[in-house]
Amino acid sequence: MGTESKRQQRFAGVIQQDLAEMFQREGKSWAPGAFITVTKVRVTPDLAIVRVYLSFLNTQTAKADLDQIRSKANEIRYKLGARIKNQARIVPHLEFFLDDTNEYVEHMEKIFDVISKEPRQPD
Repeated sequence: MGTESKRQQRFAGVIQQDLAEMFQREGKSWAPGAFITVTKVRVTPDLAIVRVYLSFLNTQTAKADLDQIRSKANEIRYKLGARIKNQARIVPHLEFFLDDTNEYVEHMEKIFDVISKEPRQPD
């Protein structure tokens, strides 16, 4: 996707805030034991599809938790619709993706630790 318009960014911000509150309250029933963070929200230009990137903490089964949330997408969309009914004409279709930025950062830190422990080569 290219750059988003101000309208898309504003709508994405509303969606992100509402979904974050929903996951904070009800996320335990959708993914028991996991702490779910909505890291990024992208919206199509027609505001019909929202791509939600989630980060899972305190869980070893992030992919299974993501599948569980995907199976509840219609329920989540319905609850989101009740929250944004005065701000949007249509309730967008929700697509959920795993944001693995944290795992990537941890992986890179491990690599840098290994590199820093190796003996230096003389110049």
